[in-house]
Amino acid sequence: MTATPAPAPRTAAPLPSPIKIALARAAVETKVLFRERDAVVFTFALPIVFLVLFASIFSGVAEGTGVTVAQLYTAGLIGSGVMGTGFQNLGIGIAGDREDGTLKRLAGLPMPRPAYFIGKIISVLVMTVLQVAILLAIAVLFYGLELPSEVSAWATFAWVFVLGVSAAAVLGIAVSSLPRSGKSAAAVISLPFVVLQFVSGVFIPITELPDWLVNAASIFPLKWMCQGFRSVFLGDAGAALELTGSYELGRVALVLAAWLIGGLVLCVTTFRWKGRRDG
Repeated sequence: MTATPAPAPRTAAPLPSPIKIALARAAVETKVLFRERDAVVFTFALPIVFLVLFASIFSGVAEGTGVTVAQLYTAGLIGSGVMGTGFQNLGIGIAGDREDGTLKRLAGLPMPRPAYFIGKIISVLVMTVLQVAILLAIAVLFYGLELPSEVSAWATFAWVFVLGVSAAAVLGIAVSSLPRSGKSAAAVISLPFVVLQFVSGVFIPITELPDWLVNAASIFPLKWMCQGFRSVFLGDAGAALELTGSYELGRVALVLAAWLIGGLVLCVTTFRWKGRRDG
């Protein structure tokens, strides 16, 4: 009798590539984000409400520029929306994931850890693109905003937007480790963001602020994001509303890139997969 050969051991199926895993994670994060309908509506509605309020209260044209108040606020609120979605919403969301154990469970899966962050950043990018599109549509239809016709202006918009979203997202990831719990995350992360909006030219023109506040705001990325977006939607006429009489796009790129790199360093050195209670 011949012995029956032993069955060959099964080999584990190879894992998908890191890129496929990251894209799959991005799809999951985006679906989860849009299932929170109240949060989505609030995120989209807030800049529109601010635009309607400020354009109604402070109607008119900035003296000697031909720039309307609605145009000025649209540019600032785009910067605020980018920073709010990337820094505030993402930071609070990740703190919640850490609190409910989601991060701890994901860390134990055979998933490349960067896939989680890539998924989060892509979901932020989707949300921000939609938010900006809606805000621009409202401004064009109801407040006479004229979209730039030059390719160079849209190229500027693209790099300011990409750098701004990226810097805001990595800072949101980094700041998520600051709150002691998920319950305190909203208060801890929202406070500095609200302050930054008032000193960075979102609600109050930068020329109306005292020098010490301008100097403080110039350290942070929101002021430079708003300045970059003003260069796109206000054009040469709006440069007169800047403190230096120009948009300083070189400095805009430098500061946003510096915050992107600094945020990455903070993420690597401070991010925690476990909550404080988990040790």
